[in-house]
Amino acid sequence: MRSVFPALLALTLQAQTPAFLGQLSPAAQAEALDIVKRADFVFETRTQPKQVHLATMEKLFDHPVLGAAMWRYCQFVPAFYAFIHPDGAWSIDDTRGLRGTLRLVYRRPGHRVYLVEGRAEAGRLRTPFPVGAKMLTSYRYWEGKSGFESHLQTWTALDSAVLGVVARAFRGYIKGRQDEFIAYINGNVALFGEFADLSPGDFHGPLKRDGDPLALREFEAIFPVK
Repeated sequence: MRSVFPALLALTLQAQTPAFLGQLSPAAQAEALDIVKRADFVFETRTQPKQVHLATMEKLFDHPVLGAAMWRYCQFVPAFYAFIHPDGAWSIDDTRGLRGTLRLVYRRPGHRVYLVEGRAEAGRLRTPFPVGAKMLTSYRYWEGKSGFESHLQTWTALDSAVLGVVARAFRGYIKGRQDEFIAYINGNVALFGEFADLSPGDFHGPLKRDGDPLALREFEAIFPVK
């Protein structure tokens, strides 16, 4: 019987490790595996079908500055701004103490994997201390009979500050806020994609007034103004 337990444990650990990790580069795989092993929270969410074409969503995924500008126009909160880094990563910032940096480490049709580093300053999540975390995010999406749908999974490893004795009482609250926020963002991304697909011209004037030249150039390239 003793020899059975190590085998069962190995199978359990294997089942908990996402199969897509084998598709990542060695460096990204090591970082992702570290997050999975240390994960404090694991979460998944799905979107209800939206009437937006897969090709439109792909274009928005590839243009985060434009996506953030359209998010702001839809008056979703918080009002995110996006910035592209020289290495191809991009960050979002709500200018009120919530920010994150995303690196796309795997991409194929219908599936993207990101490594994310996020931070909320003290008070931003109604905690008396800052909250930092690393996340592995798997985003699968497809166009079914009822429209565009997606399935998002996240593994979150909190930083050492949150793991301290004083912060333990907040862990359940932090998990709840994170899960709620991720589901909210995922649903709204599909929603503004639907708006853009149904009536892209509605965005042109507001984007010009917003004053972000990159977002405007990206919009005019993706949705030619007639």
